Amino acid sequence: MKRGFQIALFLTFGFLSAQENTFKSVYFEFDKFDLDKNEINTIISIINSPNFSQFEAIQIYGYCDDRGSEDYNDKLSKKRVATVQEILLSNGISQNKIFIFEGKGRVNLDKDKVKNLEKTRYKNRRVDLVFLKKSVYAFIPANPKVGDLIVLQKITFEMGSSILSIAAKKELDRTIVALEKHKSLRFEIKGHVCCTSRKNSDAIDEKTQDRNLSLNRAKNVFAYLRSKGISPYRMSYRGYGNQFPLGKGDALDRRVEFLVTKI
Repeated sequence: MKRGFQIALFLTFGFLSAQENTFKSVYFEFDKFDLDKNEINTIISIINSPNFSQFEAIQIYGYCDDRGSEDYNDKLSKKRVATVQEILLSNGISQNKIFIFEGKGRVNLDKDKVKNLEKTRYKNRRVDLVFLKKSVYAFIPANPKVGDLIVLQKITFEMGSSILSIAAKKELDRTIVALEKHKSLRFEIKGHVCCTSRKNSDAIDEKTQDRNLSLNRAKNVFAYLRSKGISPYRMSYRGYGNQFPLGKGDALDRRVEFLVTKI
């Protein structure tokens, strides 16, 4: 039975590229929070799939069956989530890509109405992984979701500079209006550079003479938004150097963009 679930999960993964999100589950033995080798290989197979690069974020939710106390199952479900999280991290997935990891406790049942109690309990002893596909926008959409990437084309910089231009500040002011409409939205500010040699992953900030230009660009956007009343607890910032060129010219690679991390 278990092997059948794994085969179905693996075969299905290759046909989900058109969907916005992809949903997978791995299953645990009763009262256990470690995974057997086959279930671990299911996760690793997904990570190694050629389709995996299209996903920007991962959410992890853990569950238990209906046996045991509520407090015990809450703790057990969190341990199951931690197991899956560690498998992802040990196989090269960045912590920044795992946005939510939450133990949900037990799944309650009306045993008199369940046809196959053991099978149902087995399916409830699981961790669900939700892989969120990246969607790219030029503005914050009306209904943002985790994984959305906001590329604001007017937030670009002069060569070697992390100073915000007047045009960039005006674009940020317009973005603040949208952020105030979505007060629960949290996001990462991603800084980028262009035109560096292969041996250098980041560029030198002409103001500080340190090779952290992409970080300083993101940091300055963070500081500007904070000065305009956006809570720092809604934001984080990180420099990505020259890792993600858009292929649309150097000017657009000297940019800052937003990644939605929580709604």
